[in-house]
Amino acid sequence: MAEGTRGIPVVLVGLGPTGLAIARAVLETPDLRIVGAVDPAHQGRTLAEVLGGPAPSVTIAADPARILGSARGGVLLHAVGGDLDDAEPLLTQAVRAGLTVVSTCEELCYPWLAHEKLAERLDKLAESRDVAVLATGVTPGFALDRLPGFLSQVTGPVRHLRAVRVVDAAAASPGQAGALGIGLEAAAFDEASDRGDLGQPGMAQSAALAALGCGFELDEVEESLEPVLAEAARPGPPAVARGAVAGVRHSVRGFVDGAERVQLTLRVEVGAADPHDEVELDARPPLSLRIPGGVPGLEATAWAVVNAAAPATLLRGLVTVLDLPAGR
Repeated sequence: MAEGTRGIPVVLVGLGPTGLAIARAVLETPDLRIVGAVDPAHQGRTLAEVLGGPAPSVTIAADPARILGSARGGVLLHAVGGDLDDAEPLLTQAVRAGLTVVSTCEELCYPWLAHEKLAERLDKLAESRDVAVLATGVTPGFALDRLPGFLSQVTGPVRHLRAVRVVDAAAASPGQAGALGIGLEAAAFDEASDRGDLGQPGMAQSAALAALGCGFELDEVEESLEPVLAEAARPGPPAVARGAVAGVRHSVRGFVDGAERVQLTLRVEVGAADPHDEVELDARPPLSLRIPGGVPGLEATAWAVVNAAAPATLLRGLVTVLDLPAGR
């Protein structure tokens, strides 16, 4: 193989903060090589210009069609916001072109929960093209689902799972702050929540994944979203006035035959006092794990995507993070 052509070809789609972090992680991974990048916001610029440092000689395109056609056998690393219905056309295009897909799309982490027909189509297509489609990240994809499943490998039957993730949102981007309702008055938060505009996508999918990882299947999932109100002004960023929304508490409960078996809680708050990740398994033996500070969201998401790229090429069909090897 000629110099400069070693490794699995990678096409990047989406060069926002997460996509750029993914690009940098790819550059540190010898068995991957970037052959194309797609983002209409950066059309015509070089990848090196956008990254602000050394990168392969790649000009960013607005349309993936030509790039996908030249990357058969490679991997599409997909870091574009939006729900699964919005993402499906590009995912389908990539699979038809013969690329494995690793995505950050939250609903794709366990699409059978809310998009069963779409999941069946995508699974059948990926099988027919001999590739895989996978979504990963930290929430969902690791902290509240894959990690509990991993821990359950050393216990007997899991009677109940409780997992909590607390994140300091002080460094949230304007877009993230808006999705969390940060800065809103309580009434405005309730209105936005009723419209489905707030919260962390993929929490229900995390509950389903966590249950499967722990050896059982849920038959009912309930979600709730509550504002965390600032008792005093918080400087941020973003700054939050006294009485305004400083973050959210997003909870999911999963049931089997009417009994709660899974309880997941994500609290994202400006100035959170004790960021951490915690998992408790009611099993024999009982297990608990606490990660002080929590798993860093942006950088860890990038590495979750990049570390999944090569293993995903060995899988087929629509798969989940539970199908990945436990280690690298």
